[in-house]
Amino acid sequence: MAPNDIANKNHTNNKNKNNNKRVDVHSVLTMVSSTPVNPPGRTSPLTAVDRAMGKHNLHVIFYYRSGSLEFDRVRPSLNEALTLYPNVTGRLAKDGKGNWEVKFTDAGVRVYFAKVGCSVDEWLRFADGDDEMHLTVCDELPDDPQYWSPFRMQITQFEGGGSALAMSCPHMLADPMTVTLLIKAWTDTHHQHLIAHPPFLHPLALTNPSKPDITSASPSYHSPNSDKSNPQHSPKMSSATFSFSSSTITQCLSEFCGTVPNATPFDLLTALFWTRIARQKTKTRDSDKKIVICIDMRKRLSAPLPYGYFGNAMYFSDLTVANKDIDSNDVAHVTEQVHRHVAGVKEEEFMSAIGWLESRCAPPFKMYGPELTCVNLEHLIAPTGVNVSESERQQLMYMASFDKDQKPAHVSYQVTNAEGDGLILVMPSPEGRLARRVSVTLPEDEIRTLLEDDVILRLKPTLLLSGRG
Repeated sequence: MAPNDIANKNHTNNKNKNNNKRVDVHSVLTMVSSTPVNPPGRTSPLTAVDRAMGKHNLHVIFYYRSGSLEFDRVRPSLNEALTLYPNVTGRLAKDGKGNWEVKFTDAGVRVYFAKVGCSVDEWLRFADGDDEMHLTVCDELPDDPQYWSPFRMQITQFEGGGSALAMSCPHMLADPMTVTLLIKAWTDTHHQHLIAHPPFLHPLALTNPSKPDITSASPSYHSPNSDKSNPQHSPKMSSATFSFSSSTITQCLSEFCGTVPNATPFDLLTALFWTRIARQKTKTRDSDKKIVICIDMRKRLSAPLPYGYFGNAMYFSDLTVANKDIDSNDVAHVTEQVHRHVAGVKEEEFMSAIGWLESRCAPPFKMYGPELTCVNLEHLIAPTGVNVSESERQQLMYMASFDKDQKPAHVSYQVTNAEGDGLILVMPSPEGRLARRVSVTLPEDEIRTLLEDDVILRLKPTLLLSGRG
């Protein structure tokens, strides 16, 4: 099975015309935990929120600029860290009602090893989103997953210097916070540090025992989307990442301080990219503009969940803004609208969405798309120690380092099957403070236009993974 996996993956990679960006997978192994599950045979059900993500896969890619990731050196700490994550080394199955669950089988995580003939810096400058997917293990959920590794890792060595560590899984098993903390737990274990946010394996902590409130705003988003089938002719999607400095974001927010004194970088960047992208979508020129906003709910509940809650805690909701506000490019006003919407999200709406999802027996539908969707990943700025206060927060993904003082150069988050109007992810930057990176996925012709947008380029972003160099 493993040799065929490698052969199939290399066949795909060989289609890349640029040999310097060709990713060659040369070996694969299976990693298990150092301590078996006790007692064996336990199961963990997926929540309704988990199952709702069944149409999507998640890929998280950590880029390290210095040296190479010598697996033999970090392998023992991975064995040890996996002991805390029986969900990761287990296998998917269905319970008596036909719902997904994870069996704690200790079957392990499949790890692929690859190489590419350029440096990390060259890759980040010249590669695009399609190239980046070759650094991951793109493997769809099979009909019978009892022997299939749902969590798959690929370690790619860049012959010109540096390495990439990618973790892939069905999105219904984990959200960005979960995968980020899994890698962070591995690096903490490697350094023999206490794990700041250990996994919280209690899916029943995110259920709604009451009946769903069909009058709330939440089902108004989910219900129509559940009736939409995938378009027969989805446009080819392309992506690029824009990196904005802290000084630029600070200056922009200061201009809005009179109107939106508490605006966040997410509010600003959502408004900026929404207004610029909407100008290209002439099909809805005469109607109000809608965007779907996705936020993490772990710390927004009256009984907050630990950062280490394992699974999905993302909430999707609609924001509609008058067409004139979008077309006039009034970024300040749209920033205010986004800020009010995000700040006004109520726990009752989220719990009602959970109740509605629990009441459904239908298959999952696309959560990302087909409408333009913007995901707030600012919650990945969090305390990084056991006794660290909320005021001393840092970017969790950029603290995941195997070598002291060699934090990742970049961390990518990729969601598959997000075709439609587009996907925007606003995430922390290694610079820290208010600096942000924005990953944008749009139909191919629209991303080309966005890369030449004067309003965005005026803020002097650095382009990553745009294929433009």
